[in-house]
Amino acid sequence: MNIPEWFQKRMVDVFGEAGKVWLTKLDSTIHFCEKEWKLQIGEPVSNLSYNYVLHAKEPNGTPVMLKLGVPSFDFSNEINTLNVYGGKGCARLLKADAERGAMLLEKLVPGTMLSEEKDEKAAVHQFLEVWSAIRRPVPAECKSPTILDWASGLGRYNSMHPNGDGPIDSRYIEMAQAYFAELTESTIGMELLHGDLHHENILYDEEKGWLAIDPKGVVGDPYFDLISFMTNHLLKKENPKRLLSQRVEWISECLSLDRNRLLKAAVAMGILSACWGIEDHDPDWQQAYTCAKWFKEILIEDEGK
Repeated sequence: MNIPEWFQKRMVDVFGEAGKVWLTKLDSTIHFCEKEWKLQIGEPVSNLSYNYVLHAKEPNGTPVMLKLGVPSFDFSNEINTLNVYGGKGCARLLKADAERGAMLLEKLVPGTMLSEEKDEKAAVHQFLEVWSAIRRPVPAECKSPTILDWASGLGRYNSMHPNGDGPIDSRYIEMAQAYFAELTESTIGMELLHGDLHHENILYDEEKGWLAIDPKGVVGDPYFDLISFMTNHLLKKENPKRLLSQRVEWISECLSLDRNRLLKAAVAMGILSACWGIEDHDPDWQQAYTCAKWFKEILIEDEGK
């Protein structure tokens, strides 16, 4: 199997020794799934990220997707989250082997990403339909992390830069920590969130319409699940800050949300995403930081009105 060098480097950068071991076993894992699940294995997808995803077919010719990742709590948590969704609002999980880091998923046809939608307002409405469709109460005996567990990434950043001399202004770290605590304490109800709902994780199926894929599964206030979309595909747009403000306005109006809460959630998630990016050696961390600062500027503008 031809595995791109950049993908191999990313897996090692993110997962360390576990990533190296996983890569050495990837061929055998693919062959195991091929035999055990009686699959005809095709080519990998063109937009690999942190999992190796392949096109495949079942014995009856039905197209499916084989998703392979480093066996971990996060991978198992995704399996559990997909089971909670049960194929409603999200691509259906067909089979899974958590110990090997393998999932078999229904293939969405044609599988057009929401990023192909050129009308920004239409994309927001389609996003919100999916966001609404996958809202779920926290299931009994849920083992998914909480949003405050995620926010511990801010503490790790502080440990890396104890003198406040890191690339992110320490005032923003403190601000994000305060917003995570405030919004969690004042929530009207915790839910099981997707955790990474943006344009590339919303695909069109000709029979079911727009559906989510690749949930991370995190327990938190639903406002936090609106942020990834707002900052996605932004900085390459004409006048990105204005578009960001427009997305805030559209989403707030469509859902009748508290803009102040939404903007605080956005600042918090933006700073956390920047910290994660630095931790994972992702050069795009600065984009998340820029968006977080813009969210704060919009918040200050609102408070001054």
